[in-house]
Amino acid sequence: MDHRPLSEPGLRFLKMHGLGNDFVVIDARSGENPVTPALARALGDRHRGVGFDQLAVILPAEGADFTLEFWNSDGSKAGACGNATRCVSDLMMRDLGKDRVTLTTARGRLSAERRADGLVSVNMGAPILDPAAIPVAADPLALPLTGDPVAVGMGNPHCVFFVEDAETADVSGLGPKIEHHPLFPERTNVEFASLIGPDHLRMRVWERGAGITLACGSGTCATAVAAHLRGLTGRRVIVDVDGGRLEIDWREDGVWMTGPTALVFAAELSPAFLAAL
Repeated sequence: MDHRPLSEPGLRFLKMHGLGNDFVVIDARSGENPVTPALARALGDRHRGVGFDQLAVILPAEGADFTLEFWNSDGSKAGACGNATRCVSDLMMRDLGKDRVTLTTARGRLSAERRADGLVSVNMGAPILDPAAIPVAADPLALPLTGDPVAVGMGNPHCVFFVEDAETADVSGLGPKIEHHPLFPERTNVEFASLIGPDHLRMRVWERGAGITLACGSGTCATAVAAHLRGLTGRRVIVDVDGGRLEIDWREDGVWMTGPTALVFAAELSPAFLAAL
């Protein structure tokens, strides 16, 4: 990885994705964190910037290999991003010459590892079911919403609907309405899932601050937890999202998510782009 001082003209970044859930990654371990809401919005613009579902900033950490900070394309902070965590963990394992790393996020201390088949797993921590901690202004298992969804926290809030056919769910219509529903004081991600086989789910997602995305790691974890709580599946499931497939395993030490990662390119933001912010 390139560790040139961030004070030099331009700003280095990487473009990565996990199942089409795409990210801009900025390594700020050796300099000041350059990200502001204005930069996040400008970078997130797919026509005038680079475009991403989330922006991930790598920062130094005490007692861990690194820290991750997440931003949405609307300039708001994201408390968790599972696929970005897997992607950056893969990057850092290669950079540090390790097969396992520890990291800190707003979610707390997490761990990630590379499996023998090359897929990357991350422990996203225990699911949050306390209403105040999600946060949601109702019982997470008895929300006063049509469709009887389940609220789950994975470092960010999720509202999971189980539907007959996720393929035909009105993600673009219902997603933003639920995202901004008064029950969720910090807004929410919204998932639409259907059972397509034993311990096998199909899920589509509306992400808070991003809209429809091809995959959502924390949302996939929340969906697996909600499916088990509703008695639809066991604690280990396969979840097919628009961009591919993730494996979720709700273990005693947390919810583990496994899937592929991809580094697309490295580039540099021009001084003119930065000066226009």
